[in-house]
This record gives sequence, structure tokens and C-alpha cells, in this order.
Amino acid sequence: MKSPFRRILDFWLESWHLGKRIFLLTGSPGVGKTSALLRIVESLKAKGYNVGGMVSREARAGRDRVGFEILNVNTGEKGWLAHVAQKEGPQVGRYRVNINDLENIGAEAVTNAVKESDVIAIDEIGPMELHSKKFKEAVLTATESQKLLIGVVHWKATDPFLTRIKDRDDAEVFVVTVENRENLPVLMTGEAIKFLSGTAGE
Repeated sequence: MKSPFRRILDFWLESWHLGKRIFLLTGSPGVGKTSALLRIVESLKAKGYNVGGMVSREARAGRDRVGFEILNVNTGEKGWLAHVAQKEGPQVGRYRVNINDLENIGAEAVTNAVKESDVIAIDEIGPMELHSKKFKEAVLTATESQKLLIGVVHWKATDPFLTRIKDRDDAEVFVVTVENRENLPVLMTGEAIKFLSGTAGE
């Protein structure tokens, strides 16, 4: 007998086969959303696919979180999304957003991925990133590109921009949990390869 988790995955995979092209990971803070996305990215790269886009990662000083880095997953270029010591920019909680790095590294990485890559990765689409018009334009271009898009969306954000993306007919939202975070990237990678090779649904 299949486990409840396996039955849920089978249902989701069937949805992918029915035309889902935008896969959005969400979940509570610290559950492993970025780690899951990075495992998928590395697996696809190992298979020879060109993956572009951006991810954001926590930056810590000792035990204290001091901000979030931006990483271009194709070139390795880094910058700051937000930091407690940032003097200018929109404030979100303890942090100020570095609009310059967000646009010139993050949004630019997404735009380049639309033009040059097989797969587009975006982490995260959330309150900090949505302060940038250029970032939002890059995300919209990615969603309309017909390329495979794997992204992370903020757990609780209710911005109309996020709702618009999550409600697309070709988008699927999956909640990452402690129970599924080990198996989910493996299964997603397999389905991504089917999509990229034109064998989805077989």
C-alpha cells in the first residue's frame, strides 16, 4: 500500500504531466526550500542542462542571521539581497533591501536565464524581492517564456503579484515539509528531465 505522501506525490506528478511547467516550492522558514531547489539545480546541471537564475541564502555572523545573499546560479556572482547594516533601501523587518544588487545580479540573472538557459530558477519570490519593479518584470518574463521554471515563493505573503503567479493554469505549488524534503528533489528532477526531453506524460 502506498503511503499518504506517495499518493500525494503521484497526484502532483499527474498534474505536471497535464501541462504544469512552473513549479513553486513553499513552506515554513528553515524547512529546506532553498536546499531542495539547489539539489534539483545541481542534478539538472549534472545531466548537462543549462540552469540559470538566482537563489537567496541566509548570511550569519556566529549564531545571528545578519542578512541574505544573492547568488547567480549560472555564473556564481554574489551580492546582497538585504542586510541589517544596509543604510538605504526599503525596510523589511530588521533588514534593508539592497535594490542595486537585487536588480543588477538577481533580476539580471533571471533575465539572462530566460534568454540562454534550459531551466530558470528563482529563489525567492517574496516581500523583499517584490520591492523591485525590475525583478517583478523579470519574473513575469520568465513565467511567459514557456521554459521550465522552478521557484520558491514566500510562505505567507499575499501580494497580488504572487497570487497571479500561483494561480496560473501552468503552475503548481508544493509545500516542502520535514517529511518530504529528502525525496521531493529526486522526484522533481526526474519529472523535470521528462519535461525537458519532451517525454512528459509517458
